[in-house]
Amino acid sequence: MTMFETAKNRAKLKSSGVIDSRTLENSHKRLREIIRPGMTILDVGCGTGAITSGIAKVVGVEGKVVGMDNNPELIAKAREKYKDTPGLTFLEGDIYNLPFYNEFDVVTSARVLQWLAQPQEALKNMVKATKLGGKVIVLDYNHVKIKWEPEVPKSMKYFYDAFLRWRSESGMDNTIADKLSGMFKAVGLEEVKITAQHEESMRQDKDFQTHIAIWAGVASVKGAQMVSEGFIEEKQREVAECDYKKWIEEEAKRQFMYLLAAEGVKV
Repeated sequence: MTMFETAKNRAKLKSSGVIDSRTLENSHKRLREIIRPGMTILDVGCGTGAITSGIAKVVGVEGKVVGMDNNPELIAKAREKYKDTPGLTFLEGDIYNLPFYNEFDVVTSARVLQWLAQPQEALKNMVKATKLGGKVIVLDYNHVKIKWEPEVPKSMKYFYDAFLRWRSESGMDNTIADKLSGMFKAVGLEEVKITAQHEESMRQDKDFQTHIAIWAGVASVKGAQMVSEGFIEEKQREVAECDYKKWIEEEAKRQFMYLLAAEGVKV
């Protein structure tokens, strides 16, 4: 299996509470500031359409929104849930082979390039789909800069380090957020701007449990893949998940995830 195929296999995602709870306003804030009624928008890697549906509401009936994802199950859920939203279409498709040329005012992807072995090739396709004078905007993490207070249990720290190695071994860039500016300039985008969109969750926040529990889900789902591929033993995975859940209940106070939005204009 090639690195490209390995990354694609490891990136496979199912619907989750975190993904389905995301909104345009709380999960892609810079995009919300940019878009206006009547615009045409392509959302690549749209998942179940949680953010995409919010985009459609903003651009309104005079606009056009296309959500695209390579996961047929997620696209099916998006189509069913948002079938009555005017101007919104969901398509199954690949970010490396977008069937559009100079078509959209804004082309965006949120938390997607981090899962790719060839993110710059994907970015080139996003630029191709954008109109002259239009914008490309990408939102993504630097996973190395995550912070927990207090520190997570040693078992979870071991798992997280293995998770980063598992990603890196397939060509995924764990620090991609800090590479976006250079990538945008390399593909010819101009007026490149970086906006901090860091996700900070505090224990007193009403959605704290939802956000911080994401890593228990990763230990369960992605952890199973890591076990099958020899990156961690099942007992280590199991202990990490159990210890982390107990840490959430008894100790967790804060989680900080480093997240940047990059935008650039096609000329």
